[in-house]
Amino acid sequence: MPRIALAPDNLPRRYSLSGGHVLDLTQGINEVATLYIDDGRIAAIDTPPEGFEGVQDFDVAGLLVTPGLIDIAPHLRDPGPRYKGQLTSEVQAALAGGYTTLCPRPDTSPVLDNPSHIQTLLSKAEALGSVRVLPLGALTQGLSGQLLTNMAGLKQAGCVALTNLRQPIADTRVMLRCLEYAATFDIPVHIQPEDAALAAGGCAHEGVISARLGLSGISDTAEIMALSQWLMLIEQTGVRAHFSLLSAGRSVDLIAQAKARGLDVTADVGIAHLHWTDRLLEGFDSRFHFQPPLRDKSDRTLLREGLSEGIIDAIVSDHLPHEAAAKLAPFAASQPGMASLETCFSMGMALVDKGVLGLPRLVEALTRGPAMVLGEPLGHLSPGSPADLALFDLERTWTPAESDWHSAGFNTPLAGVALKGQCVATLTRGVARYVA
Repeated sequence: MPRIALAPDNLPRRYSLSGGHVLDLTQGINEVATLYIDDGRIAAIDTPPEGFEGVQDFDVAGLLVTPGLIDIAPHLRDPGPRYKGQLTSEVQAALAGGYTTLCPRPDTSPVLDNPSHIQTLLSKAEALGSVRVLPLGALTQGLSGQLLTNMAGLKQAGCVALTNLRQPIADTRVMLRCLEYAATFDIPVHIQPEDAALAAGGCAHEGVISARLGLSGISDTAEIMALSQWLMLIEQTGVRAHFSLLSAGRSVDLIAQAKARGLDVTADVGIAHLHWTDRLLEGFDSRFHFQPPLRDKSDRTLLREGLSEGIIDAIVSDHLPHEAAAKLAPFAASQPGMASLETCFSMGMALVDKGVLGLPRLVEALTRGPAMVLGEPLGHLSPGSPADLALFDLERTWTPAESDWHSAGFNTPLAGVALKGQCVATLTRGVARYVA
């Protein structure tokens, strides 16, 4: 098992990482190479720049070296109840998973719907001095779906996009106004499409499994109808839009058609929906209670194909930590979601091992894809870019256990399950913030 000598917060200003397999499709690199790092930035790849004679070299042979991973919708639980998590715990979980950039969702307590809340969050993140935090702001005040937020103020405060998550918006006129104002200020809108009336009271995919178990179902039509409606409004307003956490196979076709028509749209899928189906609900296992729900095998197949073909641009962890009690209720009454920042890459490697995805496409969907969605100059290792790096041991086998878990929530179906491929070091701006 490769071992590295990197020490957290104790690296020289100039150094090199040699012997690792560097994978960055933006640079056309997929081979063993040496990275030269100077003052927190990538100075060069393979050819040492002037002034690097005799600098300290760290041997990372046997490891995969990628740009730091980017997650565009994790719940960091800050501000909010500490028993579910806080910025310190969830940032550490992110670093342990190889993430260097996080875009926290706004359904906190209080909601991230005004500039002062955004500034407070960013001040906390800056004090930690580790991952880059680029918040998502609320599209409507309190996520109530009625009054629009101060979009220009949120953008100025540091929000990279606005979203109402799955909270319903009062009516179509309000939806249209939201997109018009966002387009005016050139702020992207992230949409989790779901028709609230069709999804009301549901907790599982509407199908044979939910019918047999007596669980209230949510048809994929709830997603398709909402997605279709949003696409029509997006076409009218010209806003930049991103569709998050797609779960229905038919959604992939709609996104492909929208892109073919020239609409400025992107999409992502949660790692859980690439792995599992509603068959795992047998036995009322609340660990597999997700929102949107796990769907059937045909949906999973189409989502996988959409990702492989580039119709779906990014993979998100859909990280949502909970205290133990949140999953102990009966299935319908349990809280949906899982803590997944620490396991997302390993779950992706399982797809690579099964031949579902190639390794380059997996890394791209966790780095360059999310960066493209955000429109931020991240997710690559070009000279001059921040030295945000993740190092993975693809052969290391590990088992998630509460004793060495970093997130405040240990609500994962993978507890006690042997996984292959693990992050062994994460660097932001050239500093080792996490070393396993």
